[in-house]
Amino acid sequence: MQKSLFSLIIIAFLFNSCKQNKASKTETVESTPPKFRIEIVNDEAFKVIDPNAEIKVLASGFTWTEGPLWVEDGGFLLFSDIPNNKVYKLSGNDTVTYLQPSGSFDPEFKGLEPGSNGLLLNEQGELILLQHGERKVVKMDAPLNNPNPEYITLADNYKGKKLNSPNDAVYDSEGNLYFTDPPYGLPELMEDPTKELDFQGIYCLLTSGELILLDKSIEFPNGIGLSKDGKTLYVSQSNPLQANWYKYDVTGPGKVENKQLFYDVTSFIDKEGYPGAPDGLEVNKNDIVFASGPGGIWVFNSEGTLLAKILTGERTSNCAFGTDEKTLFITADDYILSVDLK
Repeated sequence: MQKSLFSLIIIAFLFNSCKQNKASKTETVESTPPKFRIEIVNDEAFKVIDPNAEIKVLASGFTWTEGPLWVEDGGFLLFSDIPNNKVYKLSGNDTVTYLQPSGSFDPEFKGLEPGSNGLLLNEQGELILLQHGERKVVKMDAPLNNPNPEYITLADNYKGKKLNSPNDAVYDSEGNLYFTDPPYGLPELMEDPTKELDFQGIYCLLTSGELILLDKSIEFPNGIGLSKDGKTLYVSQSNPLQANWYKYDVTGPGKVENKQLFYDVTSFIDKEGYPGAPDGLEVNKNDIVFASGPGGIWVFNSEGTLLAKILTGERTSNCAFGTDEKTLFITADDYILSVDLK
């Protein structure tokens, strides 16, 4: 397939993902649409989730939600609305704008995804943002309650060439930051004239400040996560023509080998009731992988056995754990959802 045609397919896929929602403002909702359901595939899932657990709608009316982050010290959820270039704060029943702009400071930005994507906290409790529009990984140089932050750049180039648009990230126990860099924040994606790298990378930013390229063979790397012992790295590929998850053995800080296919869902792309593709993921303390994919959240054990699906019927972008991993927060299209876990 010609590269330009392939980019058109991805642009159409993104446009459907980032479609403008009819709601003119955010709203808190209590009803549960009937399309929401939990499907148990393997009995091992009963240790993780009750099949009758309610999938709750906490808020809706956004455009394309991403990057959920539970802030334990404060008891609130942060999440990105990428097309609207905002980070929101959800506390109880109240949703307010937390940061605007969140990813691009150029009012003339032409792309579909100017805002921040992934959000996470470092060991010091500082907010880390992966900014699509600015093409950077940054640290917010202010307390979490400061409405006028400044940003410190952690990574914006590889060997002198600008990154594409950092997407999702995870810290290991030593403070090294693993992240993905697909082209989704570039206005013309793979064909964008400002694109400087001829690949989409998976990186590790060492505590020393050195940026290590781990792999450049995945065309659209997206979600990323680590096993609890830090020895396995999981990465999702959001290419609708090759929709799957991979895992790598981590042999040291910034060192991976033995890339393996973890699970393939290409056959589910465009299947009725299963919109979307592999995106963000989280790994719990028992190495159960919660991965957003076609139609919702796919739940796996560490061997790649499918345990369950938390089906939203929406393009589902990401998830995050709440206190003691007893709640799973889910970003799905214009929704913020939650479901109780065991």
